[in-house]
Amino acid sequence: MSNYKFFDHTADIGIEVTGRTRKALFVNASDALFDVMIENRAGRGTENAQGHRRSITVEGTDVAELLVNFLRELLYLFNGEKFITGRCDITRLSSQVLEASLAGELFDSGKHLIKIEIKAVTYSGLIVEKIKKGWRARIIFDV
Repeated sequence: MSNYKFFDHTADIGIEVTGRTRKALFVNASDALFDVMIENRAGRGTENAQGHRRSITVEGTDVAELLVNFLRELLYLFNGEKFITGRCDITRLSSQVLEASLAGELFDSGKHLIKIEIKAVTYSGLIVEKIKKGWRARIIFDV
């Protein structure tokens, strides 16, 4: 069962992500970002033959800004280093700091297909909230 779904948004892509915990929300948002962009990527919880790893730390003034900055960092790693996040382990998460260990693979045009090019993660219509069954976020990707 998917932990995200699309919602209608003019000219951009809107996703609604859920998670039982805040950590799960961030991990599911990472999966959604790469599911939208890349065909044939190694999935969450899998190791790849190359074993590429990254560690990241991001900051924000609140949970919503932290989520946007986290997704922007993942997008930066993809655009700058061609790093596709396959697994994301959140090692520290407060309301203003996130540390994560990422495992993934490098983009290979012989293996991967870019489905949609995401230019940016935006604040437009951004919602991050606690709900009865955990956490929910609505995020707009500029394409």
